[in-house]
Amino acid sequence: MDKVLKYFENLSNTQVEQISKLKDIFIYWNAQINVISRKDIDELYLRHVLHSLGIAKVQEFKPGSKILDVGTGGGFPGIPLAILFPESDFYLVDSIGKKIKVVKTVADELGLKNIKAEHIRAEKVKGEFDFIVSRAVTNMDDFVKWTKKKIAKKQNHELKNGILYLKGGDLTEELKNFPKATIYNLTDYFNEEFFETKKVVHIPLKFKP
Repeated sequence: MDKVLKYFENLSNTQVEQISKLKDIFIYWNAQINVISRKDIDELYLRHVLHSLGIAKVQEFKPGSKILDVGTGGGFPGIPLAILFPESDFYLVDSIGKKIKVVKTVADELGLKNIKAEHIRAEKVKGEFDFIVSRAVTNMDDFVKWTKKKIAKKQNHELKNGILYLKGGDLTEELKNFPKATIYNLTDYFNEEFFETKKVVHIPLKFKP
């Protein structure tokens, strides 16, 4: 928890309370349905919450913006981002129903009214979004195919509408088909050793009706 507060100092009392509740909630639900690896649960705030919030260091979401989280798993990066941006709308989807059950329960227990969670494949999602976020669910070629027709036309942010993707390692080969991609190293924002190879990739996508 202290790691989050170290980098996000201006949280409201409500946001601090919501973030502080995350660990106990996930410990409970992880015992019922394994959504986070057992070794990671002790490092929840570093490896999951703060990692998810790396996206917020690259782009703050404005009120009214719509964000799609594809392959959200146990709710990352969507839940931490929804806590940080209560006036933005988050749609969290996953192809595994039991994970979405956990996401819905966590959102309810935290009182997050800006989250919609659904058991659905990314290709089937309807609607348009300012940004599509994810944590390394597949290779970028496939991810862009799933999401390229779901981008809103109107631009409201500093970055162009498109994908904000959390990924690690050498991305040269994976991004060779995306010359407009920008890589943000999370070591520019966070000091912990865990982030040495972690990045946020931004790929602008044009609106396609």
